[in-house]
Amino acid sequence: MLILPDDSTHDYPLLETLVEDDDLGQIVLRLARAMVPLAGRLAAGKLPGDPAALVGQNDSGDAQKALDVGAHEHVLAALEGSNIRHVLSEEAAAPVCLDPEGDWDLVIDPIDGSGSIGIGAPLGMLFALYPAGTGDFLRAGNEAVAAGYASFGHSLDFGYSLGDGVHIATYDAQSQAFHVTLAKVMLPEQAKIIAYNASNERHWSAGLQAYIHDLRLGKTGPRARDFNMRWLAAAVGELHRILLKGGAFLYPQDARKGYENGRLRLTYEAVPIAFLIEQAGGRASTGQKRILDLVPTELHEFVPLIFGAAEEVGVIEDYIARNS
Repeated sequence: MLILPDDSTHDYPLLETLVEDDDLGQIVLRLARAMVPLAGRLAAGKLPGDPAALVGQNDSGDAQKALDVGAHEHVLAALEGSNIRHVLSEEAAAPVCLDPEGDWDLVIDPIDGSGSIGIGAPLGMLFALYPAGTGDFLRAGNEAVAAGYASFGHSLDFGYSLGDGVHIATYDAQSQAFHVTLAKVMLPEQAKIIAYNASNERHWSAGLQAYIHDLRLGKTGPRARDFNMRWLAAAVGELHRILLKGGAFLYPQDARKGYENGRLRLTYEAVPIAFLIEQAGGRASTGQKRILDLVPTELHEFVPLIFGAAEEVGVIEDYIARNS
């Protein structure tokens, strides 16, 4: 092992020991362990075959890559016998029934940011858990009882919340276990870094264009302070960075065809993110409404998503309201 001069010894608790007495926690643990071979497959790149090879199209109209489908099937197999009744995945048109007597329902995006498969950019997985229902998944996000994500980067990180704050674990290959390195993560009150796709600005509403204009003016403008801009092109990557470093993220609706209602999926992208961000003291909004209050009318419904520091999300909502 490479030892750096400033290395120090830490006794980080094992994820297994923190969730061993909790039924939901055991599902979370299964999902975490299922990420290890996925991370290994990503690290192998094209050597065993091209993970970015196009194999179809999902119900949202996005191109499906080989790893999208492979990750979906891998996660379903890993969850067999885990007390989950229904699963709604981005990569399946309809919900899957795993256990008719299961106590929980799961929504999941097995590979978020799959446009970056094969180029080494951040991507990951998102999920949320609900008490078992009818399987139609047309239910408000505020019914969710747990959520989490995986981040595949130079480390394999796994963040989760069982409703008691956000905890982040890192996988250690030597011990073959996840160690919780951060507990009860809280976002900084102010956002210094704003994540958005600048190429879409011209399609945005007048309020959002005014917000970005004033943001760029920095200290010389009405915001009276400077901001940095980032765009990773993967919502889960932005979530992980914002939980660690603070900031805010925007993927609003815009005037282009197919983007009138945003482009992220409400149930298995926006809801898990919103659950985690609120647990960390932040806010998640469409720009007008709280994400967790929304009830989808379709399984793979799109939604605008703005999340991060509560103060900054409020500022964005004010710009939208003033210019509506």
